[in-house]
Amino acid sequence: MRNMGGEYVTDAVAGCVAALRPAVERDWTEVNAAGLEWSVHATAVHIADDLVAYAANLAGRAQDDYVPFELRLDDGTDNSGLLHVIEATGALLAAAVRTAPREARAFHPYPFRSANREGFAAMGVAEVLLHTYDITAGLGLPYEPPSVLPEFVLTRIFPEVQPGPDHWRTLLWATGRGELPGRAPVTEWRWKNNLVVEAERLTLQGLTPAAARDLAVGGDGGFAWIEGGPFEGTRDAAGFMAKAYEGGVHRPEFGVFTLVRREDGQAIGGMGFHGVPDEEGRVEIGYDLVEGARGQGYATEALRALADWAFARDDVSSLFATIDPDNLPSQAVVTRAGFRRAGVDEEGYAYELRR
Repeated sequence: MRNMGGEYVTDAVAGCVAALRPAVERDWTEVNAAGLEWSVHATAVHIADDLVAYAANLAGRAQDDYVPFELRLDDGTDNSGLLHVIEATGALLAAAVRTAPREARAFHPYPFRSANREGFAAMGVAEVLLHTYDITAGLGLPYEPPSVLPEFVLTRIFPEVQPGPDHWRTLLWATGRGELPGRAPVTEWRWKNNLVVEAERLTLQGLTPAAARDLAVGGDGGFAWIEGGPFEGTRDAAGFMAKAYEGGVHRPEFGVFTLVRREDGQAIGGMGFHGVPDEEGRVEIGYDLVEGARGQGYATEALRALADWAFARDDVSSLFATIDPDNLPSQAVVTRAGFRRAGVDEEGYAYELRR
């Protein structure tokens, strides 16, 4: 799956500037952006401020907070100058996304305290699209971005939003800016970057809907896989996750994770949940490794890390896994991770780990 984040940032900014340029002679301080308490001018400055803040955090690999600086326009900057600032800050974010290594992550406050290069691109595009909509609505100007841009945003940072027939209208609805037939109005919202669970030699990186779709149809999901990967089970799990997303029932905390080695940034397998916990807090887990990564303790390490993460939540009381009776290595993995055999069913041995 090719990294198109930088190109999408560039396209979003170009569309913003083209939409706003016809109104540069108007007083943007005297008109409020639609739905906001900010003026059009303040909203445009906010776009530039977010773009450069995201660029700085990603390029500087900020880990605990935003890089401590603030965007300030020179006195006397007119609206044309402000559009130039948006173009320049957009170029900075696009460059940061294009040049960031695949495994780079940096601080963003919610919900999981970090984002990767694709996440920063999606957040930047979201800020540009949505606030350009607010500004143009306030100024009475037409604006609608190409469908690929809101789709990029939705499939990266809105994993719980069921896709609709129109990506732009779906994004507007998901952010409280419009209506969709058959869906209740949205009054509170936040996007979600992918969850990463840390282990000693691995990171467990939650799949976005875009990555799951790509893996399900034979792509790499945006990861660099060791030879022979990804394994069939990972592709199957990604396909189930993609279907859950299409049905509007996917929850990223209980999705699929790619196992990535810290030493070389290569993906070696997949692990994840078969859905959300049931009423008793019980949730099923599954995993597989590429053949070349087996026998080195990676699956046990990842399973322990994901179990610790799950049991830190209030809604999980037990994990279980179903394993074929002939799959002795997999039985050894769950046993080393603390699971105990709890029974036998038509699918195989049932193993359980309680809080």
